[in-house]
Amino acid sequence: MAMLCAVIAASLAAWLVASHEQKANAAPEIGHDEAGQQGAVPVFATAAKAEDVQVILRGIGSVQAYNTVTVKSRVDGNIVQVAYKEGQDVKAGELLLQLDPRPYQATLDQANANQEKDQATLTNAQLNLARDAAIVNTNLAISRQQYDNDKAAVATDQGAVDSDKAQVEQARVNLDYASIRSPIDGRTGRREVDIGNLVQASAATPLVVITQMKPIFVTFSLAGTNLTRIREAMAKHPLTVAAYDAADAKQIAEGQLTLVDNQVDPTTGMVTLKATFTNDDEILWPGAFVNAHLILDTVKNGVTVPSAAVQIGPKGSFVYVVKPDSTVDTRGVDVVQIENNTALIGKGLAVGDKVVDSGQERLYPGAKVAVQQGEPGQMNAQEPEIGPEGVGSTGVNTPAPGGQGINPR
Repeated sequence: MAMLCAVIAASLAAWLVASHEQKANAAPEIGHDEAGQQGAVPVFATAAKAEDVQVILRGIGSVQAYNTVTVKSRVDGNIVQVAYKEGQDVKAGELLLQLDPRPYQATLDQANANQEKDQATLTNAQLNLARDAAIVNTNLAISRQQYDNDKAAVATDQGAVDSDKAQVEQARVNLDYASIRSPIDGRTGRREVDIGNLVQASAATPLVVITQMKPIFVTFSLAGTNLTRIREAMAKHPLTVAAYDAADAKQIAEGQLTLVDNQVDPTTGMVTLKATFTNDDEILWPGAFVNAHLILDTVKNGVTVPSAAVQIGPKGSFVYVVKPDSTVDTRGVDVVQIENNTALIGKGLAVGDKVVDSGQERLYPGAKVAVQQGEPGQMNAQEPEIGPEGVGSTGVNTPAPGGQGINPR
């Protein structure tokens, strides 16, 4: 029994010594060790690139027809013909509706008859005046008073003929109005009246609405604080406006900026702009909402980094730059714009500078980093570390092969 106790005591002592040595040789847990130093922080990094980048301003816009005409009748009458189909493209001068022309044709015929009668009276008066003028100075056949009366009769008859001409023209215009034609090239909308209906010139309901689709406008608003930048860019070159779909994911058309409103709305601080699009494919539809991208300029070989690399601090925007010794330092940057998850850097970075774009939460100037391979979201330590679960546990998001990943602690 004494020998058995001695063997157990010796084994226990050996196990304690081995356990102590294992703990002494184990890798330190991520964080500060006894000397106050920090282990390498796993991060993802990328190099700054040189790219051609468009400098744009975004605004929400609506599509407006180049011209919109609400067609109404100028005269009364029954519709005897509908010469168009709903949604049809029509040309200027093309017949849309025909009202019963017979009353207006009769009025025109009557006006022409009156003009012919008065013209005959005028001709006779002119002949009488010509005969009297030949003998008035002889005082043999007519008096000066008779001669003056003849002159007045000619003038009166001439006035009657001129009035008749106006009546004929008015009747002809009304007859023309009975044929309702398109004033512009465009597309017809819904038909509001049918054949046989009585149309009145005083009616509020339009007969049809015609919109000009090609070209077409997009009207949008931007903050008035951008007005100086816009005007300076306009002075250099024409500005392009790209129209994107409602999800702001796909460009659907491209046009030219044609109007900057002459005042900023004092209630909203916004200024209205208008761009013209050829719209040959008619992809822009009046009344639709689009996202307007006003392209101010294109920066050639601009320095770009992922937008996730840009951090905001008390002194403004900065990035963590990875140095050759695998430590990081902060560097202030001037961000011109962030577009499509890409930041255009005006100052502070050069092409090729490596910046951290994921894992910045535990960084500070001088921190040691271990740059990971792959894409952010698939972080794996390059060397085993001691975490809460033991050797090899990093305490970060490390999806297991074939698994769904683990929740961050």
